[in-house]
Amino acid sequence: MMVSFMRYFKKAFSVLLRSALLVGLLLTSVYADDVFVNKSEMRSGEEGYQIYVDYDIKLTDVVQQALSRGIPIYFVSEFSLKRSRWYWLDEEIFLGQQTVKLSYSVLTRQYRISRGALFQNFASLDDALDILSRQSSDFIPAEAMQKSGDYTVAVRLRLDTTQLPKLFQVNMLTGKDWTLDSGWYRWVIRPDENNASSDSKAG
Repeated sequence: MMVSFMRYFKKAFSVLLRSALLVGLLLTSVYADDVFVNKSEMRSGEEGYQIYVDYDIKLTDVVQQALSRGIPIYFVSEFSLKRSRWYWLDEEIFLGQQTVKLSYSVLTRQYRISRGALFQNFASLDDALDILSRQSSDFIPAEAMQKSGDYTVAVRLRLDTTQLPKLFQVNMLTGKDWTLDSGWYRWVIRPDENNASSDSKAG
């Protein structure tokens, strides 16, 4: 009786262990490719305040393949600053958005980061992503944060799928390979706190 029970226990434990490993692999595959916030901070200078963010960007295989075939991809970097008000809705102080284009030239075998009319070439995708991961907002006038109270800073980086070719937009309806989005990451600062920063690995 005891031998049969031990055999059953070992078999059940083996099944549970394999199931746990499988779930772990699935979770790893789900979260391996995405955009995360490594570090974010509000800096002050002569021109005012500026929001800086350092992201961790991992492209999916599908996105990398499209990029290697000459399909440009666009990332939208968003910034928000609001002052908390207990008696009414939060006061919006600043709202900014920037579009960054990442492309690859099959002829020159170089990657390019473009921000408006400005661009920079890179020999490898890792080098290009290293620059793309560093985002900063336009300057926020110092007088915009002269009122006392708590201010909420929010940042986000996402892949803009609306600028992809129509064929890719149709294919995106059946998969999640193109849903690269850090989600909104927020933290609270006060006007008298310079270089207020926040370290995170969450999106």
